[in-house]
Amino acid sequence: MNRIGIFFGTDTGRTRRIAKLIAQKLGDAAAAPVNINRATIGDLAAYPALILGTPTLGDGELPGIDSGSQSAGWLEFMPQFEGQDWTGKTVAIFGLGDQDKYPDEFVDAIALLHDAVTACGARVVGDIAIDGYRFKTSQAVIDDRFLGLALDQVNQPALTEARVDAWLAAIAPMLTG
Repeated sequence: MNRIGIFFGTDTGRTRRIAKLIAQKLGDAAAAPVNINRATIGDLAAYPALILGTPTLGDGELPGIDSGSQSAGWLEFMPQFEGQDWTGKTVAIFGLGDQDKYPDEFVDAIALLHDAVTACGARVVGDIAIDGYRFKTSQAVIDDRFLGLALDQVNQPALTEARVDAWLAAIAPMLTG
């Protein structure tokens, strides 16, 4: 069985593409990525380690019907976290945002996922420095570090692969260990 489950929410398909890139780079250690609108909490709970991905929509929202997405997403899934005990589970989060169009909400959705899984007792790994990004504020920043991997596929797509590689090099030992 693969040790790492990869689950993502998406609106435009960009987050799905990054989830597939991450799975490819992790090889046999990771399962095929699954859209969160096709998953249950049991699917996530089956893995000792998770990588969760999300875009940030509008005013810092998770994807879902109420945030204007075409289909269900993290917004509808979130209530399933209630009452879960994920003590001992390790989670890494990546998020997509647009730092030019939404400089005051850049990758805010990372913080929403972070708060949900830490409330269940999970250990979150994979914070990164804010260096190299240009945004005003983000709920996903604590002490000048993003709570997960921040990507901007609109304004900085050329930096994505190097950022993914560096992030995976840092977190892979914690996820596969």
